[in-house]
Amino acid sequence: MHVGCVLVIWTGFSWTALSICVALYSVRMLGITAGYHRYFSHRTYQTSRFFQFLLALLGTSAAQQGPLWWASHHRYHHKFSDTHHDVHSPLIQGLWWSHMGWILAPENQRTKYELVPDLSRFPELRFLDRFYLLPPSALALLLWISGTIVSRLSPDLGTSGFQFVAWGFFVGTVVLYHMTFSVNSMTHIFGRRRFHTRDNSRNFWPVAILTMGEGWHNNHHYCPSSERHGFRWWEIDVSHYVLRVLSWMRLVWDLRTPPKLLDKSKDYVLADIQ
Repeated sequence: MHVGCVLVIWTGFSWTALSICVALYSVRMLGITAGYHRYFSHRTYQTSRFFQFLLALLGTSAAQQGPLWWASHHRYHHKFSDTHHDVHSPLIQGLWWSHMGWILAPENQRTKYELVPDLSRFPELRFLDRFYLLPPSALALLLWISGTIVSRLSPDLGTSGFQFVAWGFFVGTVVLYHMTFSVNSMTHIFGRRRFHTRDNSRNFWPVAILTMGEGWHNNHHYCPSSERHGFRWWEIDVSHYVLRVLSWMRLVWDLRTPPKLLDKSKDYVLADIQ
């Protein structure tokens, strides 16, 4: 994926390609945050089987392996967060390993099916988990086809099929990688600890903005069952806003909220909910 970004040298730049890159980044980030993380990993809301499949398909298009693999490793992380059993703790294995090294290690390639029995019973999810390269490959192909069509219909835009692939797929996916991985690495080192959790999770606003709310990581580790990660009004959580809109459309429901145990004037916990 990183090598594929070099294609921009030959394909050039266009505002159309950049717009597609930003749009696909945003939509696929939601597939990771609202889908892979808040739904498949933590089941913080409910939805239909059909929309569950769409969430899985969207998340898989981000090229971060399948929904069962992602959810099983994330559940394992929460069970052993920042201990020697954690697969990506920056405190134990270092910043590079927690950011990206762990995902390349052969021992972490197996899906921990024993941790996701609730998801493993769906054959369509098992299919996506096994053939996780199909959705991103199909996305790259669609970008090439659409870019070729646009270049022929509007040659003055300076686009091409390969330009759409270079910017929309390779660049967008790599940026998506590093923003997602920064939650594992940076938000366990940088930022503020509002709650006294068993790990070193922190709220780090730059990551929260770029990952649509995932950077309010100390909030999340304090109450993993909450669909909303931004507990204060000023903690921007775009994933939560989108899920709220989807709930108005009856596509999702029973969004779980953080407990009303916080003193609004202070940053400390009035009761332990872990």
